[in-house]
Amino acid sequence: MSHNKTLTFAFMDPPFESERTVTFFRLLDAALDANSHVKVFAYEGAAALSFAKQQQHGNAIHGHDTEQEDHPLTKTWIASLQNKARKKALSFEWINCGLCVDERGVNDTIPGCHRGGPADLWRYASESFNTLTIGTR
Repeated sequence: MSHNKTLTFAFMDPPFESERTVTFFRLLDAALDANSHVKVFAYEGAAALSFAKQQQHGNAIHGHDTEQEDHPLTKTWIASLQNKARKKALSFEWINCGLCVDERGVNDTIPGCHRGGPADLWRYASESFNTLTIGTR
């Protein structure tokens, strides 16, 4: 691993429920732009962000079919961030809280996202330069 700083993020919001999710992804992107390694612990509803079975949908109100609507999926954003980190030779680790995953039935995740528990957040925070927790309220 390089001498770049590592930042840990703990996030709790589910996909598509608030503007905090977009802000969270922008913070991750900015951390990669600053050449920081990134560690994410997805807790509570955020455990569904990397759910592999998310599907786009149309918008009848706007008269758009699925392709025209091109609704962004959180799993795609995560994959883009993983790819950006890889291109910059930075680490990008993502762990979903296993209890939270089980409660929501979102066990099937995209590649590179793993199951863990609160001890992983402790480990991430202990190994990082700084930790940002973004709660639900």
